[in-house]
Amino acid sequence: MKTVRPQTANVAWRDDEEGFRAWCEGKTGYPVVDAGMRQLAATGLMHNRARMVTAAFLTKHLLIDWRRGEEWFMKHLVDGDPVANNGGWQWSAGTGTDAAPYFRIFNPTLQGKRFDPEGAYVTRFVPELQGAKSSEIHEPKNPIVSHTRARIRALAAFQAARKKK
Repeated sequence: MKTVRPQTANVAWRDDEEGFRAWCEGKTGYPVVDAGMRQLAATGLMHNRARMVTAAFLTKHLLIDWRRGEEWFMKHLVDGDPVANNGGWQWSAGTGTDAAPYFRIFNPTLQGKRFDPEGAYVTRFVPELQGAKSSEIHEPKNPIVSHTRARIRALAAFQAARKKK
């Protein structure tokens, strides 16, 4: 699949098999990301917000090509639609025609706190967090990447790609 926005065609995606595997298995250390990926593995479904957050994490935090995530989702979603899946991934990655700006990088901790304040979703799919205080549920647990560092790296990669045109 080709990236729709020419200015993002030159993004230097990372070849990070360990990071990709951790994302697929729901072992990133970010509870809301892990819950989404574990829900996908267990049920073949995922809430739309979780789809956006997990897709954005793969493409912006890990800087892994959106096409790998798109393929993974199509392989596992029971409601996978090729057009919606492709469009959703390009939106999250900032590479599609109506994409979120490349500089929109979701903070997975804040996303969890905002959309799952009591941690019901997270604790359903990340059972090791059951019994944790709701104020602590969304805090990263041994994260595979720092949000701050990942944000800086992603911004630099997208800015460099825009300059290459």
